[in-house]
Amino acid sequence: MPMRLRKLLGGVALMVLVVIWALVAMALAQAPAIKGNGAVEVIYYVVAGLGWVLPGMLLVKWMLGGK
Repeated sequence: MPMRLRKLLGGVALMVLVVIWALVAMALAQAPAIKGNGAVEVIYYVVAGLGWVLPGMLLVKWMLGGK
């Protein structure tokens, strides 16, 4: 696959990943178990906020031609 096409597809996939991740994270944040405890809520938001980074890194590695 040409690098230009790979970067285009990867960029679109990365945007879709971030949007879907944010929507799922917002939906899960409404759970009573998370909203009921302030410490759990903080931990959840940290994990949910940084959780998309690992799949994003794998996607960027693929975009740049990594094996």
